[in-house]
Amino acid sequence: MISTDNTMTRQWQPLIRIALAIGLCLSPVTAAQIKWKNVDFTKGESIPEQSNLSWTLGATGARGWIYNEKRSTIPARQISITEIHKGSPADGILNVGDVILGLGDEPFTSDPRTAFGKALTYAESEAGGGKLDLIIWREGKTSKVALNLPVLGSYSTTAPYQCEKSERILEQGIKTLVEKMTAPKYKRNPIERSLNALALLATGDKQYHSLLKREAKWAAEFESGSFATWWYGYTLIFLAEYVIETGDQSVMPGLRRLALESAHGQSNVGSWGHRFSHPNGILMGYGMMNAPGVPLTTGLVLAREAGVRDPQVDLAIQRSSDFLRFYVDKGAVPYGDHAPWIKTHDDNGKNGMTAVLYNLLGEAESAKYFAHMSLASHGSERDQGHTGNFWNMAWAMPSVNLSGPEATGAWMKQFGSWYFDLARNWDGSFSHQSQPGEQLDRSPRWDATGLYLLAYAMPLKNLRITGEKPAVVPQLNAQQAGGLIDLGRGWNSYDPDSFYDALPTEELLGRLQNWSPVVRERAALALSRRNAPVIDALIEMLDGKSRHGRYGAAVGIEHLKGDRSAAVQPLLQTFKQSDDMWLRILAANALTAIGEPARSVAIPLMLERMANPIDDKNAPRRMEQRYLTFALFNKRGGFLGKSIEGVDRDLLFRAVRAGLKNQDGRARNSIGSLYDKLTLEEIRPLLPAMSEAIANIAPSGMMFASGIRKSGLTYLAENNVEEGMQLAVDFLDERWRLWGAADQGPFALDIIASYGANAQAMLPQLEEILDTMEKSDNSRGQNLKGALKEAIEKIKTSDHKPRLTRF
Repeated sequence: MISTDNTMTRQWQPLIRIALAIGLCLSPVTAAQIKWKNVDFTKGESIPEQSNLSWTLGATGARGWIYNEKRSTIPARQISITEIHKGSPADGILNVGDVILGLGDEPFTSDPRTAFGKALTYAESEAGGGKLDLIIWREGKTSKVALNLPVLGSYSTTAPYQCEKSERILEQGIKTLVEKMTAPKYKRNPIERSLNALALLATGDKQYHSLLKREAKWAAEFESGSFATWWYGYTLIFLAEYVIETGDQSVMPGLRRLALESAHGQSNVGSWGHRFSHPNGILMGYGMMNAPGVPLTTGLVLAREAGVRDPQVDLAIQRSSDFLRFYVDKGAVPYGDHAPWIKTHDDNGKNGMTAVLYNLLGEAESAKYFAHMSLASHGSERDQGHTGNFWNMAWAMPSVNLSGPEATGAWMKQFGSWYFDLARNWDGSFSHQSQPGEQLDRSPRWDATGLYLLAYAMPLKNLRITGEKPAVVPQLNAQQAGGLIDLGRGWNSYDPDSFYDALPTEELLGRLQNWSPVVRERAALALSRRNAPVIDALIEMLDGKSRHGRYGAAVGIEHLKGDRSAAVQPLLQTFKQSDDMWLRILAANALTAIGEPARSVAIPLMLERMANPIDDKNAPRRMEQRYLTFALFNKRGGFLGKSIEGVDRDLLFRAVRAGLKNQDGRARNSIGSLYDKLTLEEIRPLLPAMSEAIANIAPSGMMFASGIRKSGLTYLAENNVEEGMQLAVDFLDERWRLWGAADQGPFALDIIASYGANAQAMLPQLEEILDTMEKSDNSRGQNLKGALKEAIEKIKTSDHKPRLTRF
């Protein structure tokens, strides 16, 4: 990650974009994609050239490479030393190239990364005495060495509360952090810098106020034209917390500016992307992302508490909280405007972020749900995330903390203690530990000191995000916290199925009724893998009184194999009569999964509901209609994805007209599967709606919003519909400046050129677009102008003039 500050100049922007594309946007190359084999260094094998991924080995001062597969280090049994910090406990005892084979007298028999972390935790306790015994292999010989580490004590059962070790870690870490922040060349990217400042502010120690005042001045003056959404959220959180804590009003103009820029940059549906939205309220470019959006909302809430009063801020908070509330009881907050994430209990920290947000807003039920989901996320769940697990670690303890000291202690015992100790350097600073499966080591690019120290500062309760205001979430006792921790057990990315596959069928049926949608999904998948005869039990559960049980029954039926025809009528009744929108959606999904036995009776009901959607108070954006478009029109698995035979055309067209106005681009896109099933004469009643869907991009689902537009343009061109030419030119004129231009620009040119000599009427507009491209410094336009010149010449010389038809 490249460091930036408020003096960031134009020449840095390309580098910033590259760094963020690597670190925040694009999926990393994983070990599974590289497909290297497990390495045995004692046989002369070496670290694969494709990987430089190393982990900090705690207070030893060493770093080591560990084999990883399927985003996991479980199959590894060795640690190859890649770096030794001078002056650290490992200096002079370990060498680069040494291989750690085990701990004490025993070689590794399980994940060496977890085992080493737990050994660190024990060594730092009074019982461990600071001694860490290692079995190492060096130049063909095996020997034992001992490292001497400072004794910090043991984590308490309520750590970091009433925990001397946590206090010592915080004290040492703050000392190191202050040294970093007072260094002449201190300059981190705005996220790291804000988190570091927040950790210092969280101590409540007034001796740091002069340093914090300097940081607040930086934050108040910060501005960025690139990826502002990522930067502004954390900068807002720090600056607002600073004002609330210190009362310093000198930075209020900056806080107000940051808040209003963020609020004005929100999309009409309550979201943000890599950058702020277009003035028309639509996210242009890559699309929605909740990872920057939720911290931005939290920053706005805190700015409001700090004294920023503006209706636009209130509206932005309301839109965002309305959007996020949809995910309660359904899964984790996903990447963008997508289906709930149900693979793990958190999706790289977004549940943790959202728990903190709703706690600040005083929404008890929403805060409780996301806090409990976050508490259940540990181990392999917490160890991964899109492009890394930085956000997963940043928001873990702030959200777990909402449930009280017994919850933090249970989570630390299960995962946090060894993981935090492994990430803590010998000088008390913390490194970001990259997730297994990444090709490139991002650790040196991120200073995670402030991130981890905030966790240890929770007992001080000096900030809103560390518990200054009493939590609206119920405080759990040890047994309750342990029960939530248990929900996350039995799953890891290396072997996700074995634990659930070993459970008795009756227990799986019980787990289908659990409050956790992740547990319900895992149980349903396990039942489907064993092909158990449970259809009668699921039908009975579907008609039960337990809301979560009814959800689980629908999911279970959806995944179950074999004959499910007995469930058709119960599912239809649920879809028709339930006042629970999510249950209706799950019932529709199950009916679609059943397929042919449900087709004739389900399609009319679904089309009618799609044509006349029911708005839900917790999902006002026609969410049921969105999911029905998938159930009906998806090419793979949708009822109408392959055939519309026997479907009432009037009802079909009414549903399609309504669906093409859905806010979600992917929902609209799924309807495109219908186009090639209708002749031009049949589709004529839909042409105006099709044209509108081409001309007006969906306000959300940006990454998929061009699909329906391209489907419509293709259909119009193939049928020589005259209006398609102008629509294609307008599409080109819009898209060449934006994300996706590399494929969407040439597509539009091909569509226009397919009209042959008829497209000569479009030449003045095309030449005007070319002139704009040539004068622009937009790289997308520079890459596309050659193709546009060729298309213009092709149209000029074309003697092909197909007969046109009009709407």
